[in-house]
Amino acid sequence: MALQHPQIDPVIFALGPIKPTWYGLMYVLGFSLGYLLGVYYAKRRPALGWDKDQLGDLLFWLMLGTILGGRLGYVLFYVLVPYGIDILIKDPMLPLRIWDGGMSFHGGLLGVTIACIGYAYKYERKILDIGDFIAPLVTIGLFFGRIGNFINGELWGRPTDVAWGMVFPSAGDHLVRHPSQLYQAAWEGLLLFIVLNLYARRPRYRGQTTGLFLLLYAVGRFLSEFVREKDAQMSFYFGMTMGQLLCLPMALIGLYLWLRPQSAPPKPYSLSAD
Repeated sequence: MALQHPQIDPVIFALGPIKPTWYGLMYVLGFSLGYLLGVYYAKRRPALGWDKDQLGDLLFWLMLGTILGGRLGYVLFYVLVPYGIDILIKDPMLPLRIWDGGMSFHGGLLGVTIACIGYAYKYERKILDIGDFIAPLVTIGLFFGRIGNFINGELWGRPTDVAWGMVFPSAGDHLVRHPSQLYQAAWEGLLLFIVLNLYARRPRYRGQTTGLFLLLYAVGRFLSEFVREKDAQMSFYFGMTMGQLLCLPMALIGLYLWLRPQSAPPKPYSLSAD
């Protein structure tokens, strides 16, 4: 007998107009735990030059980049591309209605990149130093984000006959599907967290940890798209889903940063203690 999605109410509780959701809580947990781990690493490695105030400011920039970039990326990649600009002309408030759902990782990544550029300019830091510091931390947010997708019963997988297949009533059918949200939580969250935090414990050249994150995420997301049900409005592009297509430049940039030749003596980057 197939597993059944638990159909958890997305609203934790209702107190008048106050209705916190599990998905929102996942964002709070991801950012909060990532920040706390960042504070821990900053204390272990004072030479990195981070303090609580700077990390608190960085958290604000990252939250802003994630939310705005994620939403605008969704509108761009998953609404405007398949439907055209007409839908935005008819509904100009669409990008602002975050509560209706719809976030894109790749849009969030672009938003975070822009936020890091702004932060680097303000604090006179190297953007790749920021990327190397936060890459092992953001995997926490990715894990909780996918758990939030699972709780909401969204982004389910394609039909399957595997023993751990699950029926998602929100899909509007009784098909047994891959719990692809849990696959992605395991890869993007748990596996990348372990690999990157272990990798960053040893001295690395600037940009290598950032590159490894981009590469591994892109590979995992590309593979997961084979078992994840594509959005109803989307088509295949060059035989690939939009998610797979967006992962290609991400993987190439990551591979370059990870393996690029170093022309100068290294300034080793490590999260291990001094």
